Amino acid sequence: MTARANPDIARTSGYFLLNLVTGLFWFCLLVPLLAVSFGTMVVWIGFPLLALTLVLARGAANLERSWLRVALGVDIRRPHRSLPGGSAFVKARAMMTDPATWRDLAYWVVMLPVGLIEFTMVVALWPAVLALTFFPLFWQWLPRNFEVSLGDSVWLIDSFARAVPVSVLGILLGILVLPLVKATGRAHAALAQGLLGPSRTRFLEAETDRLSASRARGVESAEAERRRIERDLHDGAQQRLVAVAMGLGRARGKLDTDPEAAAVLIAEAHADAKLAISELRDLARGIYPSVLGDRGLDPALSSLAAKCPIPVDVSVDVEPRPPTAVESAAYFTVAEALTNIAKHAGATRAAVHVTRTENSVVVEVTDNGHGGAQVRAGGGLAGLADRAATIDGVVVVVSPVGGPTVIRTELPCAW
Repeated sequence: MTARANPDIARTSGYFLLNLVTGLFWFCLLVPLLAVSFGTMVVWIGFPLLALTLVLARGAANLERSWLRVALGVDIRRPHRSLPGGSAFVKARAMMTDPATWRDLAYWVVMLPVGLIEFTMVVALWPAVLALTFFPLFWQWLPRNFEVSLGDSVWLIDSFARAVPVSVLGILLGILVLPLVKATGRAHAALAQGLLGPSRTRFLEAETDRLSASRARGVESAEAERRRIERDLHDGAQQRLVAVAMGLGRARGKLDTDPEAAAVLIAEAHADAKLAISELRDLARGIYPSVLGDRGLDPALSSLAAKCPIPVDVSVDVEPRPPTAVESAAYFTVAEALTNIAKHAGATRAAVHVTRTENSVVVEVTDNGHGGAQVRAGGGLAGLADRAATIDGVVVVVSPVGGPTVIRTELPCAW
């Protein structure tokens, strides 16, 4: 539930400088509007004014979430409930009864004092660090020499050598300021997560809905795969084996009376048997390819790339080896993606990159085709998403018109 902030010193400092301005602006806009809204409710004008105030608070919070993602490296999900259909009154009532809307408003009330503290910290500390660190470079242009009292003695700074210790003090202060700014950035991100992010209850509800939908899609995908296997067995290998049995039966009847015709029938049955074996091998490979089980993702994906009609660059780095379910999902994701590229993308080159993070395997398939790919119900990309959903994976497709197309699949993995 908690978003992990990864603040950068420069971006965090810049954010603290600007946050006072944005916090002051929204505080001065929203708080008076809120006060006027409550004050005029007795004449009913306060209700639409309150709705307008909350819409502004929501919009400002949405902008702040995007800004926090860039400045502090924290990704905060939108916590708002979906607005129901109907009249403006119904939508306004739903928005007013959504606790997340009021937390958005509370965030901007809190941001004025918080922004003032953060602004003061940056304005006071960083100039002091820079001034002390580079003091030996400009002390001689100051109007007078500096004297620092050290108990009974006096430290007179009247030369470059005597000014160097001041630079050391600046460096030491900078060493202390760096973690302080980072810690403040993480604290701000935690505050923003608490006010702008989903509550624990809402998070668990959303996670339950997501898992239920994922399981349903996984069951549908498995059922479709089962029907495909049954159809391929019935229309392919089963018919071949029936033909073999019939051919051998006819050959046995002619074996004594017409040995030459029996030999021809046995040869035909032998050919059908080899075709049946080939079809069963292909079917088994479609369920779980042997090269994947024996040698892992890199050789398996390289084999897929070799069969693709366009050049495909393959890069795989997933050590240690992921679980079988993750390998299988990654393999068939790439297989389906390359098939779609060869048929529909009009591409001349593609690339497959498979890497691992701390707790997931990330599969990226890129092509230089004409783009415009979309996830449609019953389409190939929807099939990719359904297959990934069987293990709670997520598929993201970025395909602007004109290309390139990037299909990114993240498959959760417990190492």
